[in-house]
Amino acid sequence: MAAIRPLQLKALTRLRCSIFQTSYNPSSMRTGAKYLRARLRGPSMVDYYPPVISIAKLARKYPELELVDEVEEQRLQDVEDRKKRGKGAPKKAKTKADSRRIQRKR
Repeated sequence: MAAIRPLQLKALTRLRCSIFQTSYNPSSMRTGAKYLRARLRGPSMVDYYPPVISIAKLARKYPELELVDEVEEQRLQDVEDRKKRGKGAPKKAKTKADSRRIQRKR
């Protein structure tokens, strides 16, 4: 039995790749073809979880129903209470002079 020459083997590999529509990669470099050929996962993940319906979305879509989001109302009340006690978020500076950081540097 005769040994197969490297040039013939290379030609055979190239021909096989063209017949079976695979990429010819004689240097065996990593191409990521396995991941590019794989089925995308995103659409099936989106279909798996049911759509989330919140009271806020329903209230915006149907204002005539006058729905009240109790969680949001409670949050707004808590923010208001904190502001009355002086524990709220500081007001945003509208000019450079209003900024606390600039006033400290002076």
